[in-house]
Amino acid sequence: MPEAYTPRTRTRFEWYAVFIGILLLAIGLILAAGGVWLISLGGSWYYAITGVLLIVSGILLCQKRRSGAVVFVAVWLGTLIWAIWEVTLDGWEPASDWWALEPRVFAPTVMLVLVLIALPVLRPRRMNGVTAVAATAALGLSLVMGGAVPLHAQQDASQGATETPDVAQQAEVPEDATIATARPAQVTPLETGADWPVYGGTVHGERHSPLTQITTENVAQLQQVWSIHTGDLPTEAGDTKYSPENTPLKVGDTLFVCTPMNQVLALDAATGREEWRYDPGVSEDAIPYGATCRGLAYHLSADMDPDALCAARVVMGTLDARLIAVDADTGQLCSEFGNAGMVDLNDGLGDTVPGWYAVTAPPTIVRGVAVIGAQVSDNEANDAPSGVIRGYDVVTGEMLWAWDLGQGGVVDEPAQGETYTRGTPNMWTMASGDQELGYVYLPLGNSSSDYYGSDRSAEENEYASSLVALDATTGEEVWHFQTVHHDVWDYDLGSQVTLVDFPVDGGTVPALILPSKQGQIYVLNRETGESLFHVEERPAPNVGSVEPDYISDTQPYSGYANLNRPPLTEKDMWGMSPIDQLWCRIQFRRANYAGQFTPPSADKPFIQYPGYNGGSDWGSVSVDTERGILIANYNDMPNYNQLIPREEADRRGVKPFSDAGGEAGPMEGVPYAIDVNAGWRVPFTGMLCSEPPYGWIRGIDLATGETLWDQPFGSAENNGPFGIPSMLPLTIGTPNNGGPITTAGGVTFVAATTDDKLRAFATETGKELWQVDLPAGGQTTPMTYEVDGRQYVVIYPGGHHFMETKVGDEIIAYALPQN
Repeated sequence: MPEAYTPRTRTRFEWYAVFIGILLLAIGLILAAGGVWLISLGGSWYYAITGVLLIVSGILLCQKRRSGAVVFVAVWLGTLIWAIWEVTLDGWEPASDWWALEPRVFAPTVMLVLVLIALPVLRPRRMNGVTAVAATAALGLSLVMGGAVPLHAQQDASQGATETPDVAQQAEVPEDATIATARPAQVTPLETGADWPVYGGTVHGERHSPLTQITTENVAQLQQVWSIHTGDLPTEAGDTKYSPENTPLKVGDTLFVCTPMNQVLALDAATGREEWRYDPGVSEDAIPYGATCRGLAYHLSADMDPDALCAARVVMGTLDARLIAVDADTGQLCSEFGNAGMVDLNDGLGDTVPGWYAVTAPPTIVRGVAVIGAQVSDNEANDAPSGVIRGYDVVTGEMLWAWDLGQGGVVDEPAQGETYTRGTPNMWTMASGDQELGYVYLPLGNSSSDYYGSDRSAEENEYASSLVALDATTGEEVWHFQTVHHDVWDYDLGSQVTLVDFPVDGGTVPALILPSKQGQIYVLNRETGESLFHVEERPAPNVGSVEPDYISDTQPYSGYANLNRPPLTEKDMWGMSPIDQLWCRIQFRRANYAGQFTPPSADKPFIQYPGYNGGSDWGSVSVDTERGILIANYNDMPNYNQLIPREEADRRGVKPFSDAGGEAGPMEGVPYAIDVNAGWRVPFTGMLCSEPPYGWIRGIDLATGETLWDQPFGSAENNGPFGIPSMLPLTIGTPNNGGPITTAGGVTFVAATTDDKLRAFATETGKELWQVDLPAGGQTTPMTYEVDGRQYVVIYPGGHHFMETKVGDEIIAYALPQN
């Protein structure tokens, strides 16, 4: 007789099958409910239909029926087909489309494995006729509607979207443009080579070194040769918003560094040994958006005894708004500079509080004049300190001029009880200079309230988000060029411009490269401000604007080069699973979006793409002058924003310099506050709603603007859901802040990414040649120099609170092994 049936083996894991069934049921309910919402917004039907199928599968699995697994396998197959179809709808792009598939198929595949594990305890019964017909019909509908609707969605989302230029045009030299010929230099500029004497390499900001010891053939042999700790780290009781962003200077045998809290260190360039330190005693109360000192300025006076105190000096702006000069050999204050070595930059500003007006970038010295602006914390209040630009005698500290755009240009220091024009666009980043012309080039920001502009003056509208050329000795304006009209997107100019002799037929033109956050790269004649390439005024959207009469009808697009990707569509939404991808699709459909320059709205969110950290920010670009190649690393992420009516903002407690209202910017003095979701994150996982890559690096032909190579950079190692590092050494293309440098050896060095690495690329091809792990976030620009015939590469990876990378205080030098 056959053995009696014993249920022990068959029921041992029945609880597991029930658990999987309940899990599928819960996921199905979420997808079905969210999918119906998405359908109501005009989005894909895939999620609703899949949710219904998962509910069916979950119920059957709870009943321990094998037909539940069959339904799920059918759902998985249908999902795979749908995912490949949707991702490849516009063609296959390996750099990004592998990542696009992940949220569509990875989690369902994991669930497939979990369902298949339950097969041994499921009853081997076939689905009844009703269930089979329903499942088959639903699956077919899923494949048809899940594909057709996203196509419709893509077409809808693209309506009204501005196109991006993709064809470089030959440089058009204006009739009055000057073709550069040999001319005597009136001032001998500091040059790169053995030294790195200026923040951008030289006052031109090329970020290029003529050193050739490190090459594409030997760069992989680089090794750490020294490191030092500055000791400047956040205190337990202090502010944790550290973002050093520092690039050291090197002159002679000395490296000059400033820390986040404005301590100045002089180091032996060959060993890192500390020679002296100056601490200005900046209070933590003065920390603005972040504790940052991007760099210092070095000046050697030709009119002083070379052995005199401060014949060579280091000049620094501080977080508490002082301009300080110290002796380059000893670190002693320059007693003849200002008031015993200091100038108070708060003079003439009027009402302010610590951190509202802070200097985070080095002054630019042209013809003996130290030109400086400041960071004015934006979106706090309309009545903010002025964005005035000032020029000081670099030896005496005497103010020579003040350029106040609200008063029409150069003005004297305000009389008692008066101030420079408040709330005007400021220059928080670095200026560049031309010693021969005597010009200084100022990248300006926005008015104090970034996302509302109807109350701005005509002067603010004319100069906001503009590059302004001033005569460094007088402060008089030479020309200005605007990159955004009526800017209400925080598209301030964060990049230092790069001065080059631009190749054209018959010679070269003295020009400059102007990158922007919205991804446009302009080439301007630096004598006249005229563009060497056609600038097209394209229609801009005005959908949903709270100030339709203010928004500009057109915006400028460069005919030279741009870093933009195509406009977003629903299928570009991402996450770690179908659930957060569904959430992002719903948010996409809820928002106003008509392409780039979609104006701010209050009735619903609006998508800003690229976001205010898109394109090129303060890291700027590098130009390999020998090879004629421009290197730009850039971000590709949207922001998800919404204006908050003043009454609602008051109810929520949104006030200037207060954390009570969360991340919202109060913009006190205008009818709205602003809620900004930078990077547009999923609230429960912290993942971004747009699909990777988020960070790229590109090589551009300098003469034509044509792309030579373009690739994502930055791995997923230190990035993952819920803030947990994935440890996956896969190139995902991470957000990045910090600029590249190039060398005559054909190597580009750049850190910037959130995976805490320094990398070397071949400038001509983009091939990655070397990488090294850093002890903290590399949100800074490296530099290179030579001592005793040995080339060094130095970086100060101090981390960054906004980029959520580890904060550190170590300065590290790399070099080739010595024979």
